[in-house]
Amino acid sequence: MTAQRANVVSSFTIIKGALIDETYASFQNWDFGLSRQENLARVKASSTFGALGATWARDVAKVLNRRFDPDGRDRPLVELARAGLEREIWKPLLLWHLTRDEFLVRDFLVSWLYPRYVEGADRLPVEEVVADLGSLNGRDGVEWSGAWTPTTTARVASGLLRIAADVGLLAGGAVKAFASYHLPEPSFLYLLHAMAETEPNVGRLITAPDWQMYLLDPDDVERQIVHLHQYRKLHYELAGSLAQLTLPCRTAAEFARELAA
Repeated sequence: MTAQRANVVSSFTIIKGALIDETYASFQNWDFGLSRQENLARVKASSTFGALGATWARDVAKVLNRRFDPDGRDRPLVELARAGLEREIWKPLLLWHLTRDEFLVRDFLVSWLYPRYVEGADRLPVEEVVADLGSLNGRDGVEWSGAWTPTTTARVASGLLRIAADVGLLAGGAVKAFASYHLPEPSFLYLLHAMAETEPNVGRLITAPDWQMYLLDPDDVERQIVHLHQYRKLHYELAGSLAQLTLPCRTAAEFARELAA
């Protein structure tokens, strides 16, 4: 996987969905002593997916190859699955890592879903997502992986809503609605570490758009940081417009090792 793929819009991976269980199972069995391609070959040959069969296993391997860099950027996510981290804590981390390379999923969550959450929308019909996807045509920096038919666009719109439901943000059947979502504390701390690696400014860290993927506004983020400070799980000082944040670990990878212990 290369950085050049970060702004590529791929229908295949989104239609396949979040693949939470499949990704967790594949990463639980990931062998860092083998190459990436050797591990993906093991996924293709795995009986983990049972009755879904070889075709599904092949598709899972293809999506993993497209989304993740298990030996590099995404290694903490793999190590936490190998350690058996509780699924509800691991799932928000999967969303974070997935959206480092799935541009369209992140754009959907931040630019389309979160504003509707703020507006108090109670119905999220797929037709509105289809209309929003049309607005991406011609946007600078966005590369399209093949031409989409109206059927493909509708399947991608459904896939985006299904991914949001899979990670717990939405609920419902054909027409989705917002669920009562809570970001677990260990997940929040991991995300703080991950975002702080690229955004050292505390003010900009608190207002970072990526929090909107979890339906959090800056007040929510700061409130949780203050709560964690009170319980001595981090150190946060605010003096006027100046803020200082000291996290328990230097990096997200280091914090992941503590979670895995």
